[in-house]
Amino acid sequence: MSVPAMFLHGMLADPFAWDEALLRRYDIHGSNYASYPTTHSFQNDIGEVDYQRALARSNDSGRPLSLYVHLPFCRKACHHCASIRTITKATRITEPYLSRLDREMVLVRSHLDTRREVTQLHWGGGTPTFFSLDQMSDLIDRLNARFGLSSSRDRDYSIEIDPREADVFTLRHLQALGFNRLRLGVQDLDPKVQRAINRVQPRVLTETLLDEADRLGFRSLTLDLVYGLPFQTRDSFAATLEQVIAMAPARLSIFNYAHMPSRFGSQRRIRREDLPGPEEKLAILRAAITMLTDAGYVHIGIGHFARPRDSLVAAQRQGTLQHGFQGYSSHGRCDLVGLGVSAISYVDGVYAQNPLSLGAYEAALDASHLATTRGIRQTFDDRVRHHAIERLICDMQLDLGKLGERFGIDATRYLADALTRLEAPARDGLLAWEGDLLVATPIGRLLIRHLAMAFDSRLPDSRPPDSSS
Repeated sequence: MSVPAMFLHGMLADPFAWDEALLRRYDIHGSNYASYPTTHSFQNDIGEVDYQRALARSNDSGRPLSLYVHLPFCRKACHHCASIRTITKATRITEPYLSRLDREMVLVRSHLDTRREVTQLHWGGGTPTFFSLDQMSDLIDRLNARFGLSSSRDRDYSIEIDPREADVFTLRHLQALGFNRLRLGVQDLDPKVQRAINRVQPRVLTETLLDEADRLGFRSLTLDLVYGLPFQTRDSFAATLEQVIAMAPARLSIFNYAHMPSRFGSQRRIRREDLPGPEEKLAILRAAITMLTDAGYVHIGIGHFARPRDSLVAAQRQGTLQHGFQGYSSHGRCDLVGLGVSAISYVDGVYAQNPLSLGAYEAALDASHLATTRGIRQTFDDRVRHHAIERLICDMQLDLGKLGERFGIDATRYLADALTRLEAPARDGLLAWEGDLLVATPIGRLLIRHLAMAFDSRLPDSRPPDSSS
């Protein structure tokens, strides 16, 4: 198959070239491709035995391990949140949860070669700092006893923090436990926006934690912001960014709020008429990219920004950047073991997810069974497309020659369906062809998820919108 002529157009010269009509046309809900196939394709015929066999097979690879622990409890419900969490003030429920996590660890490790290094560890939620300092120590001890945690300087051990549930003593304790990266949820610093999403978080809480993290020498700190929230405007979000830039976090993530009250009950507390319209939302995004770039941050992709000397920037430059459920990572390919309610594992080409219901998760562990209830086993085609999507999302380009060598295929012919779907985006200037490279243009980088959709053969219709529509 020959390369379509529209791929021969050059890159956009202006890095801030901005076509609002084009962006609005392509601004459709899509996956961030933390997995492929995505969770929408997970099936109920993947269970405990499938996961056990995948764990056992993975030992032959010798790949390092990445552990994810889901800690689902929150004291208050943030109205915009789409995470799997349990709202409670009853801290007594945490001890039974820790016991079941330990039971899950025991069942998992019986199928793993625990000499494999745990190079990555992430605690997410929910609010991990809902747990007491003693409980966090206990959980680390259990993880170390079951898997053997790493003391290497190159390890990547991170935890999500709600500044309302942590203080300087929390950070010192986390450092003593071996964590070297922090992720702080901020969302927005405007009090009116905070009240609208039920997350009142004075700026001083965030500033204090950032200062202490810097003093303690944490490797990096990521601040999470969200745009598209109620009462946000381009000016109000610019004011938030101005304050955030002054705090100088190593990394920033700016997520696009998707209002889906039919799926997430807490979002019903947000009135649609209070949300910024499409034009204002794009103006917020444009101001954010301009301000952060002017402040020296590098736009990694999918709303992630980092300082020029950050390991993510270096990994992207070297072509070794990875992308998964915890976002971008500078570490090489690991086998992911997920622990806790709703957690997802990715081992030997098998995705295995625990139940979303806390009760179902508890019942499985009480019966001494791994709680896997659904997932999917990648086919050869899935692996090819997974690689294509990940490289595009990480590198902002795709080398079809290298992909073909990796899988022993004629990549241009094999992915002919995807290239056909990319004809309209190419005509619109979102990507260009340079030899064997499919390269996202500056405006295409803003829409990289939608370019990646072209490689998703499991969508009912994976074609991005036609340029004539």
